[in-house]
Amino acid sequence: MIQTTILAALLESEEYMRRVAPFLSEDYFDDFAEKTLYKAIMSYVQSYNGAPTKESLVIDLQDKTNLSEDQFKGICELIDSISYDHKTDIDWLIDKTEKFCQDKAVYNAVRESILVLDGQHKTLDKGSIPDLLSKALGVSFDQNIGHDFFELLEDRYKFYHTKEDKIPFDLELLNKITKGGLSRKSLSVILAGTGVGKTLFMTHMASSNLMAGLNVLYITMEMAEERIAERIDANLLDVTMDTLREMPKDVFLKKIDKVKAKTTGKLIVKEYPTASAGSGHFRHLLNELKLKKNFAPDVIYIDYLNICMSSRVKNTAANSYTIVKAIAEELRGLAVEFNVPIMTATQTTRSGYSSSDIGLEDTSESFGLPATADFMFGVISTEELEQMNQIMIKQLKNRWGDPNYYKRFVVGIDRSKMKLFDVDDGSQPKMVDDSLPSKNPSSVKSSKPDFSGLK
Repeated sequence: MIQTTILAALLESEEYMRRVAPFLSEDYFDDFAEKTLYKAIMSYVQSYNGAPTKESLVIDLQDKTNLSEDQFKGICELIDSISYDHKTDIDWLIDKTEKFCQDKAVYNAVRESILVLDGQHKTLDKGSIPDLLSKALGVSFDQNIGHDFFELLEDRYKFYHTKEDKIPFDLELLNKITKGGLSRKSLSVILAGTGVGKTLFMTHMASSNLMAGLNVLYITMEMAEERIAERIDANLLDVTMDTLREMPKDVFLKKIDKVKAKTTGKLIVKEYPTASAGSGHFRHLLNELKLKKNFAPDVIYIDYLNICMSSRVKNTAANSYTIVKAIAEELRGLAVEFNVPIMTATQTTRSGYSSSDIGLEDTSESFGLPATADFMFGVISTEELEQMNQIMIKQLKNRWGDPNYYKRFVVGIDRSKMKLFDVDDGSQPKMVDDSLPSKNPSSVKSSKPDFSGLK
């Protein structure tokens, strides 16, 4: 049984004892002998900061006056019978111990709640039941007790010099300002007016990620799955939307086969009705994809945030600020839970729609959204830019770098093929020159740091 294995490991493995002792409780042991032995072990650990031997436990138990002869004999027999195999994988045993503690905590909380409901509990009333259950469901072996600033110097230095696992863009300046692409466990948001190119931007990125060999999940709540797939097909096949609709079936299938042969990645597009799904539905989808298709995405696109629903806040019971902020927090939590970057989009306000220089204040419905996002940028289109087949990108928030470094820049756009592309430096408009790094060598300090003054 797991209980006797836990007791044996507490005696024989100091590493195990030190990692799990803070989370164990005598309430998790129902058998009298096991409970008493557990308390004797922990009493010794607290007094002498180490695990006892079997002999020391027997001596300590002999001094207890509240044990009958039969009880003492039963505990001694338990001590003699338990054994620990030092080949046992510690991490496996800790996982099993955590599961045991979680199950016992829930069982005890339910049993105590029944006593409360029956009016048989001596100290608690019905109002305490939610707290009992929430504490039980929150049982976890969290080994992190803080970063010791001086003790963990090596770990910290290694962190500074370890290249972060990023999902790169295929656009040079976006990679520059994000230091290599989207970070995992992050939420990125595109801010743009209606028809400017939010969906085009995300379908282009999804196509790029797919061809880089990544698994991509595209969740749409605005367009049908087929419409999103159509945009991705146009991008991947490098044909216009009109050409795609007129293409013979055999030609289409051959072109798709060629694309498929160039990548090991997978792309799944999932449609939900507008405002009918939120992070809870997306979590269920991710678990189903893992189970049924062995598919785990490297990046997720959600089109788009404002037409999701909150899993915590009822849409009829709160204002738009609260709802949108809650949705953003839930999506970011989902990104952390599944270790992926999530990119989504939001609309500008009415004034932002006609503006040629949007800012965070132009975010529609909730300013709580930019407060939650890790990376947020505006996409701007004007008549002049459209004539040059360009759109402007403006950094609004960037937790990975200085938002004033390449604050504004343009990228090329081919709306007929749903594509974005880099433009040369000469095509960057004069209006953004002040946001680009200086190219005058005499005005730029050496990028190599000087450590000579450090002793």
